[in-house]
Amino acid sequence: MYDVPTTPPAPVALPSRTEHALATIKDGILSGRLAAGQPLVEADLAQELAMSKTPVREALKTLEMSGLVVVRPYVGVRVRELTQADAVAIYETRLLLEPEAVRRSVLNRVDTVAARAALERAAEATEPAQRSLANRAFHAALFADAGNPILVGVLESLRDQTALAAVTTWARQPSWRDEAQEHAQILAAAEASDADLAAELTRRHISGFLDRLREGGMTV
Repeated sequence: MYDVPTTPPAPVALPSRTEHALATIKDGILSGRLAAGQPLVEADLAQELAMSKTPVREALKTLEMSGLVVVRPYVGVRVRELTQADAVAIYETRLLLEPEAVRRSVLNRVDTVAARAALERAAEATEPAQRSLANRAFHAALFADAGNPILVGVLESLRDQTALAAVTTWARQPSWRDEAQEHAQILAAAEASDADLAAELTRRHISGFLDRLREGGMTV
C-alpha cells in the first residue's frame, strides 16, 4: 500500500475528488513518501484515498503531463526517476527564459501580492514538499505578466519538475535558506519596479542552483 496522507496538505477550500487525489499524490511524490520509480496502481490509490478510480486516473494523467510520473504501455504508471541530467536540463531552460520573463513582467507592473504571499508560505513551511511548491508559486507569480503566453506556458510546464529537482537536491544539500534570501531580494527589486535588477537577480538565483547541481549532483 502507499504511504500517503488521506487529505491534501493545508487545503484552502474543499477540493474536488480529482483535485484531492492530485494534491495528495503530488505531496507524496515531493515528500519522498512515494519513491522514485515506485509503481502507482489506480485501484490501490483509490482504496487509500477512499474514492473511485476515475478521479485517481485523471490525477495521474495530470501528473504525467507535469512530469512527475511516467506512463509506460503494458507496464503502468511509476513515479518519475529524475536524473541529474534531467534536473540540469530543467534549470538550463529556466536560466534561458525566466530572467527575461521576469524583466518583462516587472515592466508590465506585475502585481507582487501573490509573490509575497508565496514567500511567506515558504518561510512557514515545515516540510520540503510544501516549501518547494511555495517557491514555485513565488516564481510563477513574478513571471505571470510577461505578456507572452507561450513563454509563460513553457515556464509553467516546468513547475512541478522544478519542485521535484529542488526537494531531491535539498536532501543532499539543504540550500533553501540561502534561496529564501535570494527570493526576498528578487521580490524587493520587483516591488521597486526595477525590471533589470529583478531579472539579473533571477539569473543569479537560477544559475547558482544550476552550479550546485553540476558540482554536487543529486540523490534520487
